[in-house]
Formats: sequence, C-alpha cells, structure tokens
Amino acid sequence: MEIYNNIVVSFIFFYGLILGSFFNVVGLRVPLKKSIIVPRSACPNCGHQLKAYELIPVLSFLIQGGKCRGCKSRISPIYPTFELLTGILFAAAPYLVGWSWELLIALTLISLFMIIIVSDIHYMIIPDKILLWFAGIFLLERIFVPLTPWWDSLIGMATGFLLLLIIALVSKGGMGFGDVKLYALLGFVLGIKLVLLSFFLSTLYGAVIGGLALIFKIVKRRQPIPFGPFIAAGTLSAYFWGTDLINMYFQFLNQGF
Repeated sequence: MEIYNNIVVSFIFFYGLILGSFFNVVGLRVPLKKSIIVPRSACPNCGHQLKAYELIPVLSFLIQGGKCRGCKSRISPIYPTFELLTGILFAAAPYLVGWSWELLIALTLISLFMIIIVSDIHYMIIPDKILLWFAGIFLLERIFVPLTPWWDSLIGMATGFLLLLIIALVSKGGMGFGDVKLYALLGFVLGIKLVLLSFFLSTLYGAVIGGLALIFKIVKRRQPIPFGPFIAAGTLSAYFWGTDLINMYFQFLNQGF
C-alpha cells in the first residue's frame, strides 16, 4: 500500500510541475486580457517560439542554462521556481490532508494561489476572472465536501469580505479590493476560524518579510509590495496546520491561567 501511495504521489508531483507551467501562463496573460491558448509561448525578448522540448517544466530551464535558445537572454527564474513549488505542494498535500475528498479542495487552493502569486508579483493585480472561475469550482467542491457545520462557509465568506473591506476603506488604498474579494472566497473555503487565522498569519508574514526587505534595502520605504504571496503563505499555513495551531494556542492560555 505504501509503495502504491508513493507512486501516486510521484504522479501528483509531475502533474503539479506541468500545471505549474500552465499557471505561469494564466497568471501572466489573464491580467492583460490575452488568450491562455494562443499564441504559443515565446521569448518575451526576441519572440522565439518555444518548441515542445523547451517547455519541459524545470528541466528545460536547467538544460538551457536559464537562457533563451534564440537570443541567449536570461529567462526569469520565476518560471521554474513556480513549476517546482507547485509540484512540491501538490505532492505534500496528500500527506497533510490525507487521502480523502478534501484533497481536491487542497489542490484547487494551491492552484489558485500559484496563479494569483504570478499575477500579483508581475502586475500587482488579482484578476476578477480568476476569482470567478475558482469561486465556481469551490462552490461545487464544497457542496460535495462541506465544512462542518455547512453554514461555516457562509459565515467565513461574510467575515473574510467584511474584515478586508473595512481595512481597505480605512487604509484608503493600502489594501486592494482584489484582496477583499479573495478573502471572501477564502472565507467560504476555510470557514470563520481558519480565515481569521489566515489573515493573522498573512499579516505576520508580510510584516516580518517586509521589515527584513526594508532593513536590507531590497525595497524602499512606501514602495508597494504585492500582498498575494503573503496571503498564499498565511492561508496554506492556516489550512494545513490551523487546527493544531489553534489547539496549541488555547492550551497555552489554559496553562498560563
């Protein structure tokens, strides 16, 4: 049985690599209102259309030394990084949520974040079209794999939306409305407890990493930083380990008092 599971996980890993390549395309093209099917992928510098052997996730980047075969310009390491990261997260998901139907939710959530991170890093945009597509997918999945109780999704959605909306209005542009819509969707998927934990962890990661970036002068003061990657990290942390973290927190409080 263990050998069978390892084979399936290996398949999921390679499937994640392939999807990671596709997610790069979606994250780069959808914000520009371009087709994700045509034209074929090409070098942004010289327009060289990529052959099939140049599109092998991660491997093509390594074989070509991170350079275009046409003009020899450097290829952004973002592409293979997100391909590999998608594969790793896909492969880790069965071990974190188990071999249940909830695994579909986990893989869908990872897919959403891979697209959003690429889009947010490049354009500081979380496209409505992406959120709408995934809203439909999550709605179907949560009908068949509901939270307990089922209305936790509705309360989580309302909480995620209102919390981020208030912050967006108070901050006067410091928080984008794409983040507001995203958190409404995440609230529906996670429920109220985990969406609140997700926001706390996302803010914590953003503050720590943003502070370090300022200290080491990677970014300048008041320079906008995409919040999407921090939302992804915080949400996945809450989704995979949230229940354990909440239980540890209450145990700590009980010991303290």
